[in-house]
Amino acid sequence: MPTDRRIVLFDLFGVIARHQLPGALGTMAARCATPTDAFTAAYWECRPPYDAGRQSAPEYWSAVLRRLSRPVDARTVEELRLTDIDSWSRVDEEMVAYAGSLRAVAEVALLSNIPADHADAFLAAQPWLHDLDHLAFSGRIGAAKPDPAAFHHCVTALRAAPADFLFVDDREENVRAARAVGMDGHVFGGQGELATAVDAWLATRD
Repeated sequence: MPTDRRIVLFDLFGVIARHQLPGALGTMAARCATPTDAFTAAYWECRPPYDAGRQSAPEYWSAVLRRLSRPVDARTVEELRLTDIDSWSRVDEEMVAYAGSLRAVAEVALLSNIPADHADAFLAAQPWLHDLDHLAFSGRIGAAKPDPAAFHHCVTALRAAPADFLFVDDREENVRAARAVGMDGHVFGGQGELATAVDAWLATRD
């Protein structure tokens, strides 16, 4: 059963933060002397354990390099790690402001698929994150969307009921997963339509 709580739970990348910097995968591929398409495939195929906190950054990058039959050395691993973090560092300032403004009428939390070292860098660079009511980073909580455990973490951490949440993500499969655990969900398509959807959801909570 819902309580009188109003919690807007945001995804990060593709909603408040920008997707990966265009050309970043090509830059990392060139560092490995590997075609971009082969690098991209290895980058994403090896990613799930890293995102979910079951693999460290050196373990992840070593797996990528081995998949590409490239030599593994600490310098290359660290260069790739830092380039990768930088490629995911941009935010949408208008969405940052909008999320902050919602705290006047609701609790605002974040659930992001992001490795632990990326989360550390993002927290250091984006002080507005510390103003939110809860931050759930997959690399720290040990579960990545659309795993139901990621959503259950937020419910437990905020001592709320699933029906107290409106989850906002740009990926349909993640929104479906949130709805499956009892949250309301909205597929993000822009700030304007999101504001309309949030206002309508808040009205149902009065």
